[in-house]
Amino acid sequence: MPRPFRFGVNLLSPTSAEEWRTKCRRAEQLGYDVILVPDHLGMPAPFPSLVAAAEATEQPRLGTFVLNAGFWNPTLLAREVATTDALTGGRLELGLGTGYVPAEHEKAGLPWGSPGERVDHLLRTVEELDRLLGSEELPHSRLRSSGGTPIPLPAQRPRVPLLIGANGDRMLRITAEHADIAAFTGARTVAGGKLEPITAEELDERVGRYQQFAAGRKEPAELNLLIQIVEITEDRGAAVRPWRSHLPNLSEEQVLELPLVLVGTLEEIVDQVLAQRERYGFSYLTVLEPNMEVFAKVVQALHGW
Repeated sequence: MPRPFRFGVNLLSPTSAEEWRTKCRRAEQLGYDVILVPDHLGMPAPFPSLVAAAEATEQPRLGTFVLNAGFWNPTLLAREVATTDALTGGRLELGLGTGYVPAEHEKAGLPWGSPGERVDHLLRTVEELDRLLGSEELPHSRLRSSGGTPIPLPAQRPRVPLLIGANGDRMLRITAEHADIAAFTGARTVAGGKLEPITAEELDERVGRYQQFAAGRKEPAELNLLIQIVEITEDRGAAVRPWRSHLPNLSEEQVLELPLVLVGTLEEIVDQVLAQRERYGFSYLTVLEPNMEVFAKVVQALHGW
């Protein structure tokens, strides 16, 4: 049986406290299962935003999508994760990635490093979080001592669920070994910190590669896909034409075939989402905040599937 769908929305825009609470309540009313926050300069700070989202809502899970691992010291991150999970009543899902925007590191005064160095740091972060937060030997107290440093305990056991965003072979291998949720952007990073979509066939290959690495897992991971474009319309071609300038190497037909593009009538989009779950295994779909309202119609149509 296919894994049931979950739907998340990544909230990007800083707002006042009341506007933030209103936006989070709206996401819950629309049926989203997960409220997410990115980790980019100029966007909301992840952990306080998720605590505020928890106070405004009752049901949705709350996640980072995804933390830029290079921004974080692993020990300090463990404190943030444990505290946020406790304050949200065990609703946190931790998303991690290597980061892909060099200018953000430069602006923050942090080293960018080579791709290998960024992956090394992410792996160290995952392993340190496992050591600090994921041990089954944790005492049943509100604090534990790790290297003489007390940190609060997370609410979830054996650990906060971990999502890793990956595309390259080494990251897919790390994801297969460590993550509860394997996240695919349907894109590759190119020079200057930009994302370039990969074709449906290339995504087939990447998911297949991940599955090879994950063959020995005790439990299969949930597979996530970030959806970039959503539009309910009867004229699919007209809907994607404004995007063609950003995708100059792809024909209109190729753009419409991209897994991260959901354009068509509601029935066509529902059929596409079901087909992509069958083809790739994507049962957890994330959309960006500007698409929250329109994609809610798809969420409602697939409720319980």
